[in-house]
Amino acid sequence: MHNFEYKENARKLLTPEIVNLLSSIYEHKGRQQLFVEAKKDELNTLLEIAKIQSTKSSNRIEGIFTTDKRLEELMQKKSEPRNRNEQEITGYRDVLSTIHESYDYISPTSNIIQQLHRDLYSYNQNGFGGKYKSSDNIIAETDGNGIQKVRFAPVPAFETEEAMRLMTERFLEEWNNSKTDKLLLIPMFILDFLCIHPFEDGNGRMSRLLTLLLLYRAGFIIGKYISIEMVIEESKETYYEALQDCSTEWHESNNTYEPFVKYYLGILIKASNEFESRVEYLSDNKISKPERVKRLIQNTVGKINKKEILEKCPDISTKTVERALADLVKEGLIEKVGASSATAYVWIEK
Repeated sequence: MHNFEYKENARKLLTPEIVNLLSSIYEHKGRQQLFVEAKKDELNTLLEIAKIQSTKSSNRIEGIFTTDKRLEELMQKKSEPRNRNEQEITGYRDVLSTIHESYDYISPTSNIIQQLHRDLYSYNQNGFGGKYKSSDNIIAETDGNGIQKVRFAPVPAFETEEAMRLMTERFLEEWNNSKTDKLLLIPMFILDFLCIHPFEDGNGRMSRLLTLLLLYRAGFIIGKYISIEMVIEESKETYYEALQDCSTEWHESNNTYEPFVKYYLGILIKASNEFESRVEYLSDNKISKPERVKRLIQNTVGKINKKEILEKCPDISTKTVERALADLVKEGLIEKVGASSATAYVWIEK
């Protein structure tokens, strides 16, 4: 079985590149705390949007979809789930809310992880929510010829309970020791969880929920206001590559954690930059909403679409954004490129 040596493995990760990434994240954290104290009203808007984006993206990574209208109804608890996809989306919504509201009281023991998984499947009658896998599973990929190849063989079913117990116990020992940087421990823990792959289904979504839980417990609240899951979805090819690189020889404890740790730290930096950008646009009350749309496009390198504008300016209605875009095109300040769902806008340099 894998040797869960978090302290020693974390020590090996202190390369100049990773130390620089950590320093950048801590600088962002200091600024974020100032924003949280000074911009409470603006952040409430970001909070609600992040919940929706997190639920949508984390499920979509696993091929679980519903319409945006139905997603909004489910998130606002205006409707009950109508099919299996919506059952799983609703379960994710509830676990995400639990983590948002009670993370201080949720320690990632093996029993708690099982309870969170149980709640993830609380609307689904498949019977395996909260239970470790009863048969061996594999992580596979299908090539261009339709041939399935095994990418990784996780811990066998009969060893899963013991592996989860050892992993969580040794992780919490190092976490509570307070000498190892928690930003190194979190992605190492998530990688180990994914290599164990303890459940029949829902391992990917559980890994993202556990990421948020651990970040909150470590004092990093960025995931409340910017969807970490959405950032992962946007870079999922890199995510899978890092997972592949770090799972090689995991069973023999000869694997490296470095690519996966660097990926996760990069995700946090991207989310932090996005957070500070959105707060800036939200809190600029001295200019009109159409002017804010104009400045956003002007300051964007390359093209930007309507969806991205709405995400960066969540307090501006779709109708106002559409009117502003039409006016800017008419004035010859921006160019409309693409068509239909691929429509985007580019600032015209004079």
